[in-house]
Amino acid sequence: MPFPLSVYSKIMILTPFETALYEKFHDFFNNHGFSLMADKKQFRKITPMGFQNVIFTITQYENETWLEVNIGCRHNQIEQIAQQFLNNHREFWADSNTLVISIGKFNDAKYFRYKIHDQSDLDDTCEIIKEFLLTRGMPFMEDSYNLNSIYHIFNDTPTQTCKYVYNQMNRCFKGAIAAKLVHSTRFLDLVDTHRNMLVKIGGTPEELLAYERLLSFLLYHSVN
Repeated sequence: MPFPLSVYSKIMILTPFETALYEKFHDFFNNHGFSLMADKKQFRKITPMGFQNVIFTITQYENETWLEVNIGCRHNQIEQIAQQFLNNHREFWADSNTLVISIGKFNDAKYFRYKIHDQSDLDDTCEIIKEFLLTRGMPFMEDSYNLNSIYHIFNDTPTQTCKYVYNQMNRCFKGAIAAKLVHSTRFLDLVDTHRNMLVKIGGTPEELLAYERLLSFLLYHSVN
C-alpha cells in the first residue's frame, strides 16, 4: 500500500508544488493501476514485461512553474541486454525506459511546457493532462510496450530519427536487440543500418566498439 503524500513529504522534502501536483493526480493514476514513485518524479504501472510510466519534470521560476510531462515504457528483456553495452551508471539500469516521449513532442510541439501561475492554472493543467492520458497517452503506452510494437517503432524507418526516444544512439542498440528478439529476417540488414546511423550521428570509437560487442553477443548467444 503506497504511503500517504504527507509521509512522502516528510521523507523526501517535496516542494509544495510537487505535493499539490501528486495529490491532484493520485486517485486518477491509482484507478488506472499506477503507483506514485515520488523519489523518481513519476507514477509507474508494472506490466508483465516491464513498466509504463508518466514522468513529471518541474522547473520553478520566480513568478511561474513550468511543467513537462513524459510518457513511456520499459521492456525488461531489451533493457537487461542493452544496459550492459551502454554507457549508463549501473544504479540507473533498473529504471531505464525503452520508449519515452514528452506530451509536447508527442503532439509535434517539441519544446512545449505547461506554464502554471496559480491554483486555477494547476487545476486546469491537471485536467488537460488527464484528458490527454485517457485519449492518447495511455492507449499509446498500452499499444507500444510489447516487443513487436517496439521492434516496429525502432526498425520500420531505421534511417530516420525515432520520435519516441531522446538518445538516438540508444535507439540503434535497442533496435538491433529488438530485431534479434523477434527473430526478424531483416536482422543482418538492420544491424548494418544501425551501425551506419551510429557513425552518421557521431558515435565515438568507444560507442562503436560497444555496438560491435553487442552484435557479437546477439550473434553468438541464444536469446529467447
